[in-house]
Amino acid sequence: METESEPYVRLASLRQLHQAMAEMNTARSLADTLQTVADGAVGALGYELACVNLVLPDGDLVVAAFAGNPAAEALITGRVGSRESWDRRLAMGEQWGDLVFIPHTEGWVLDDDDVPQWYTDGPAPRFEDEWHPADRLFAPMYAPGPGGSSGELLGVLSVDRPRNGRRPGAWGREALQMYAFQAAIAISNARLRSNMQRALVRLEREQQALRASEESFRQAFEYAPSGMAIAEMGGEQHGRILRTNDALCRLLGRPASAMRRYAFSDLVHPEDIGTLLRTSAEGGRAELRLGRRDGSYVWVSLRNSVVADAADGPRFLLTHVEDIEERKRRELQLAHRASHDSLTGLPNSAELRARLAARLCQRPQSLHAATADSLDAAYGHPAVYDTPSHGFDYGPAAEAYDAFDHHVHTVAPHSDRDDGTKGLAVLFCDLDGFKSINDRFGHNAGDAVLIEVARRLSRGVRDGDTVARLGGDEFVILANGLGRADAQDLAVRLRNEIIQPIRAEGRAVRVGASFGIGWAHCGMTADEVLKSADERMYIEKRSRPKQHRRAG
Repeated sequence: METESEPYVRLASLRQLHQAMAEMNTARSLADTLQTVADGAVGALGYELACVNLVLPDGDLVVAAFAGNPAAEALITGRVGSRESWDRRLAMGEQWGDLVFIPHTEGWVLDDDDVPQWYTDGPAPRFEDEWHPADRLFAPMYAPGPGGSSGELLGVLSVDRPRNGRRPGAWGREALQMYAFQAAIAISNARLRSNMQRALVRLEREQQALRASEESFRQAFEYAPSGMAIAEMGGEQHGRILRTNDALCRLLGRPASAMRRYAFSDLVHPEDIGTLLRTSAEGGRAELRLGRRDGSYVWVSLRNSVVADAADGPRFLLTHVEDIEERKRRELQLAHRASHDSLTGLPNSAELRARLAARLCQRPQSLHAATADSLDAAYGHPAVYDTPSHGFDYGPAAEAYDAFDHHVHTVAPHSDRDDGTKGLAVLFCDLDGFKSINDRFGHNAGDAVLIEVARRLSRGVRDGDTVARLGGDEFVILANGLGRADAQDLAVRLRNEIIQPIRAEGRAVRVGASFGIGWAHCGMTADEVLKSADERMYIEKRSRPKQHRRAG
């Protein structure tokens, strides 16, 4: 900083220092204050790294905040160094006012002590005042004492490598010393606020009944237009609802006396319990379902505020509950419209491909076919291969198969014999004679035929099978767990259902149906599976006499 433009640099630095000090004195918690101190040392004082070591009640120092290097922050934040080692550091080296500078020529003796440390790598100094990678600079932070004297040690701000690469001069030392003094005041104030918050929370627990009777709180809580609740956090009664307002009781159809017997985890839908637990622990927002007295569930938005302090952790959870049932219903309707055919109500082409793709995985491109075949032969079928457990080492090929971990592979029955293998059958259905119905009787009649065909197909398959409209007069059925004979029987049954007369626009009409049976297996894409079934359908259509394909 001591350059020809030093007055300007000092003015700019003072502005940065002023901003950093303002931010650390307005931080909302002790943790925020400590992080702001570290960030200010990097942003305002120009050091590459800054670490706040906070004195614990037992005297040791913990790395409470770090700035300048995310990797270093993840490595040493939360680690503890003994007070004995810190006293040794602060007693050696050069005293720069209240600062302690330990040059690399002395600092090597500290490499094996238990103080967490990180410093930037770099070349050895080329001139006298250049910063060495092993130099250390500490700014002790003392609580303000009577008459401006220094009180107890609150912590130590350690910094590493000024950005200009030189040891700080008189101005840099003075700035760091002044910053450490102001940081100590901010930390003392943050601790005081934390102690006050702890006392207030304890008072809240002890005087909850008295406070509940206060008119201002009662009106804000009881008469809120949306649901409100206070729940216990921690201890044996964790999650128990302490109090609810009328709006929440009405929403769930439960009286206030009954609500106090529950925790929110007792009321939430089983599928949403994980969301609730994460939201309770972290605060914030969540959308989930709560159970009504009649056994139904209602979608709600929860906005949680955790009343907590740094020492004792979470104490109470103030929850705002808003009814979002109507919005969720609209969202589900929109999602259904996006994934289903508007005429027949069946899954549409996009939804069909998504369901089919979800059952398939792609064999990695790097896995050579010959190697894959040898692995398949070794283990019986293309499933999951865990090479270390079998004692084999197939190198990259085995690593490629690790991508299939936890995946149950979809396989197809043998192409030339029915060996009992069950697979995912894909039946491609194309209506015969449908165009003539449209031409003769109009599109309303055609639509009525499509709707009735969709109903008959859906009625003719099992629960869990998928009937989708691919487009026009083409339908696709996904039926899992079928052998070749099963799939052929299903196609015959569905064709016999379709060819029955259909009432359309006051008249009876008939359509035929051609079915192609394809099989899905891992290694294929959804489009490849559909193309295979489509080709088989056309083979089947051409193989039947024309008079057997027409209807009217």
